[in-house]
Amino acid sequence: MLKDEKAIVVFSGGQDSTTCLFWALKTFKEVEAVTFNYNQRHKLEIECAKEIANDLNVRYHLLDMNLLNQLAPNALTRADIEIKEGEDGELPSTFVPGRNLIFLSFAAILASQVGAKHIITGVCETDFSGYPDCRDAFVKSLNVSINLSMDKEFVIHTPLMWLDKAETWGLADDLNALEYVREKTLTCYNGIIGDGCGECPSCKLRKNGLDNYLLKRI
Repeated sequence: MLKDEKAIVVFSGGQDSTTCLFWALKTFKEVEAVTFNYNQRHKLEIECAKEIANDLNVRYHLLDMNLLNQLAPNALTRADIEIKEGEDGELPSTFVPGRNLIFLSFAAILASQVGAKHIITGVCETDFSGYPDCRDAFVKSLNVSINLSMDKEFVIHTPLMWLDKAETWGLADDLNALEYVREKTLTCYNGIIGDGCGECPSCKLRKNGLDNYLLKRI
């Protein structure tokens, strides 16, 4: 049974990964969290993740991934690159090539060291801004590749894969964590915790999802 097993959550301190952390805490006997420092635009993201993990009494790991910053300049790794949504089939300027490939691979290495079979990530194919490494097919294929490369039987879980933002808020509510996620997490591209700036694409997506969920809940 999953309740007897251990899991690692790929954790950024944002809405999605925090909801996944609460899901993991309800699902597994033991949970640890891992955050990756790739010299992202807002260092507050790391502090936020660490604070949430400590608050929820979850063992926390921070791994250095600065090489990703060197290889993949974009709006999340360079303050001088404008945050823009993709147009005409182009990816948004916030896409970090290879990020989930690297994060999940290193999460698996960490999982093997701490004796965890399960890896949880908050990627989603419903509200995913077109990021190719958030697709279900990618995650499933990487799961196979990781298992073959390490001769293990890891299971990568994607609790949010087919949920839109309103449904993600609903899951947080079902886990009795809606207000916690709303107040403590950092999703904003401009580095404002909680409801954020209200103007960047991430904040708009988050707010629209919350508004839609709260309307349905009435």
